[in-house]
Amino acid sequence: MAILLEHPGEVVTREDLQKRLWPEGTFVDFEQGLNAAVKRLREVLGDSAETPRYIETLPRRGYRFIARMNASPRQIESLVVLPLENLSHDPEQDYFAEGMTEALITTLAKIGALRVVSRTSAMRYKGVHRPLREIAQELRVDGIIEGAVLRSGDRVRISVQLLDAHTDTYLWAESYDRDRRNVLALQSEVAQAIAREIRVKLTPVDQARFAEVRPVEPEAYEAYLKGLYHLNRRSTQAFPKAIQCFQHAMEKDSTYAAAYAGLADCLSVLGWWGFVSPDEGCGMAKRLALQALERDPSLAEAHASLAWATMLYDYDFVTAEREFERSLGLNARYAPAHYWFGLCLAWMGRYEEAYTELKRALRLDPQPILGQIKGFVLYFARRFEEAIQQFESVLEMDSSLAQPHWGLCAVYAQKSLYERAIAAGQKAVELSEGGTLFVAILGEAYAIAGRRGEAENILDQLQDSSKRRYVSPYTVGRIYADLGEKEEAFHWLETAYQERAAHMVLLKTDPRFDDLRPDSRFQDLLSRMNYPT
Repeated sequence: MAILLEHPGEVVTREDLQKRLWPEGTFVDFEQGLNAAVKRLREVLGDSAETPRYIETLPRRGYRFIARMNASPRQIESLVVLPLENLSHDPEQDYFAEGMTEALITTLAKIGALRVVSRTSAMRYKGVHRPLREIAQELRVDGIIEGAVLRSGDRVRISVQLLDAHTDTYLWAESYDRDRRNVLALQSEVAQAIAREIRVKLTPVDQARFAEVRPVEPEAYEAYLKGLYHLNRRSTQAFPKAIQCFQHAMEKDSTYAAAYAGLADCLSVLGWWGFVSPDEGCGMAKRLALQALERDPSLAEAHASLAWATMLYDYDFVTAEREFERSLGLNARYAPAHYWFGLCLAWMGRYEEAYTELKRALRLDPQPILGQIKGFVLYFARRFEEAIQQFESVLEMDSSLAQPHWGLCAVYAQKSLYERAIAAGQKAVELSEGGTLFVAILGEAYAIAGRRGEAENILDQLQDSSKRRYVSPYTVGRIYADLGEKEEAFHWLETAYQERAAHMVLLKTDPRFDDLRPDSRFQDLLSRMNYPT
């Protein structure tokens, strides 16, 4: 497609295509390969060989792109970058095509006057062959970027095309071939070229952001892309792979700040969900985020990573709020900063501000994980019916997530829907593969339902698990509180505070401790948690 668009209205011979696509000495069934490629292009464009609107076949000669290449009659103010095709056709290289797609989205999103569809929404169209105008209408965008990427040896080739969704015409196409060390500069170059074609005016701030690129070690960058690929899957199997990839990126390029921030986020998430101890999780994440900022103080992701880890490990809400604001000042379209900040505000009891941040996050990146975070905020605000609806809507999108079942268990328990709470807790344990945080929520459901024996069995199970893996004292304290054993509950809460257990940040708003709030010991704990007044 890129080659045809370089010569609109002109015949491009089959021989020319062979020379451009398959260098001399390449062993390939050229005739079959080219015919299949053109057929696939027509499927994507909704075109046909019999009545072509885009690609005309000239028998035994070649092909010609016959659609008009117009200037856009209106300025493009919104666009989507569809998943770049992996030209290697090697599934092991999918991470590279997906990573380059995400990088191009992120780079284009730096343009203040342009609305760019989130990675999550764009990735839904991976491998989907539908008319581009339909996709544009679904996403409510003016323009579509599509293309392909190929990594070969020390070179990266990327081909991109720009379509005006209103006129259904191609405006621009270009191919780039660069050394892998200059891949970050390549992304910036492509984004600036697109900005010129759609006539978006770059502000001095935009231009400064594009200028902030430097060479990167190819192995480090590819390891980083693999890390993001696994991190975005958010599964217990993917996190260890993501950690390994980010560590490899840091080893290959110790100055690569983004790899430090990526590893920090992995560890913070594992710490939050109780898969590692506070020191191994959020404590290490804080140190990594600081190291990232030493290497690149302008990295929005690193400021957000520091804010999140500082809040969960140091209980320092003032510093966390400041770092979230710095992150969003550098990149107002970084969705994780918005939803983490939303949680931070909710835990301080500032619910309306929290809802605002979550709405911004969901506009930028409408993925299930953000929906479940909104559910938790509604739960802390004691809007239980809305929380149930929110968790259920998330599960309609992805029923394999353990966290919404965890949330439903907590909400049902508060509404005295004990059987539903227990069923949701059992599902959370199953989907989390026995994660201790999820086992604990089932114990709470048993306790609040008056099934004391089963709750005590869960406590025994957690005690046994603590010999092999981390168990948050905060969750143990909640089970004892639901059993009405206040002395034990306060003992475990104090232990959680001393250990810097991440879930202590819930103390101010957690409905499950409402019966303990009048106690002076609870008020003493609250005062030590440094919640801003």
